[in-house]
Amino acid sequence: MKWEAYYPLIANSQNANTIKCVTEYDTLRRVILCQPEFMAIDEVINEVQKKYEDENIDIQRAMSQHAEFEKLLKENGVEVITLPTSEKYPEQVFTRDIGFTIGNEVFIADLAANIRKGEEITLKEWLSAQDIPYQSATDRMEGGDIIVDRDTIYIGISSRTSEEAVNKLEVKLPDHQLKRIPFDGRYLHLDCVFNILSSEKALVFPAAFDQETLHLLADSYQLIEVAEDEQFSLGTNVLSIGNNKVFSLPQNKQVNKNLRANGFEVIEVDFSEIIKSGGSFRCCSMPVERG
Repeated sequence: MKWEAYYPLIANSQNANTIKCVTEYDTLRRVILCQPEFMAIDEVINEVQKKYEDENIDIQRAMSQHAEFEKLLKENGVEVITLPTSEKYPEQVFTRDIGFTIGNEVFIADLAANIRKGEEITLKEWLSAQDIPYQSATDRMEGGDIIVDRDTIYIGISSRTSEEAVNKLEVKLPDHQLKRIPFDGRYLHLDCVFNILSSEKALVFPAAFDQETLHLLADSYQLIEVAEDEQFSLGTNVLSIGNNKVFSLPQNKQVNKNLRANGFEVIEVDFSEIIKSGGSFRCCSMPVERG
């Protein structure tokens, strides 16, 4: 199947080649998703999966929850690109990790876990079909560790993203300041413990960081703290779509209360089946155009 046939609206769009992401909170225009059609915990690779390994994933429920997420994105004016699924990739729903957009450039991730290697192939095929150039990260780097705010990039140093990979990205992005953010590797990716909501505010799970790192983050943002129980249900991993609108789970009541108290409109979607595999709204979305 030709990709133009798979994505007829994209192929014919005048803005098909527009790539732009300079923050995590400008208005989301286009985003890449992948349905959880073959989602499963086949190999435990994070702490959340350990809890749900025996229970595993109810595919029908996961598909329904993801469909509601996609529907509400579209209702809020977001163009949704859906990558084809494959039985070979049970964690393909987490599109954030396979690539990331910085400014006008797309980078393909270098996935760390063997069970996820190969997920990037369909992203490369879509980019090629749209004549969108891309660069490839090396030495282990995943999109969940990349958080962008204008000319500053916060990069989590974890089991999924290495110092070597950050050093090489730094050479490719001389106009950006890269801030290396060490955190407790049990929490998988930086966006599971830190997430920028606006130019002034960010969510944070303090226990994942040392005091020096917390002070660094607090120097730039008003930090809204997430408690341990709601971090486990991915309370930090919300998705901002612009205009102070944020996708969040209804189960994370205190996070949502704090978001509203800070002027955010919370769009609640039950993602309880999908988070069993260790990711939520930000993990399940790869923005390619904001602004």
